[in-house]
Amino acid sequence: MISSPLKLGFLASGNGSSARAIAAAIQADGLAAQARLLVSNNKSAPALAFAAEMDVPALYVPTQGDPAAADARLAEAMAGHGVELIVLSGYLRQLGPQTLGRYAGRILNIHPGPLPEFGGHGMYGRRVHEAVIAAGVAESGICIHLVDEEYDRGPVIARMAVPVMAGDTAETLEVRVTGLEPGFFVETLCRIARGEIVL
Repeated sequence: MISSPLKLGFLASGNGSSARAIAAAIQADGLAAQARLLVSNNKSAPALAFAAEMDVPALYVPTQGDPAAADARLAEAMAGHGVELIVLSGYLRQLGPQTLGRYAGRILNIHPGPLPEFGGHGMYGRRVHEAVIAAGVAESGICIHLVDEEYDRGPVIARMAVPVMAGDTAETLEVRVTGLEPGFFVETLCRIARGEIVL
């Protein structure tokens, strides 16, 4: 059961843009939540430095050498910090069975294109926008979905349409979508905290 204030854990491999926006919303009393832990699989991730600046506990958990041990450590760390809901913020590793099992139905990811059409293994970042442009569709979108053992397959809980403009390239579409993602993640978490979205 997810309680309010939301007890959030974050996973980030790089900048952690959504995590930053969410932490800022918490500090500004715009989101009923607590940032309990940020974990990265990248020792030099800017998200780790940001977490230190914001007094959010942070942990580096390498995943390449022993993925099973990393999975166990990640699940234990999240539970040990009282995390009830995990937010993926540009985390470029697939989660293991212990974390997925302990947090089933309570791990959220944001995807920069319509699902399921523009998701799946290898579909992240600019590749998504290139595929959207190549498909010639009139509308892209942002999807927040639950995470399971397959990339981008979990149920979508919130969508935001993003029109494809005349003359758009993958680069221009990416800039527009990326600019909207953090605020949409905050808005969706607010709806979860108010009980409007039930996980």
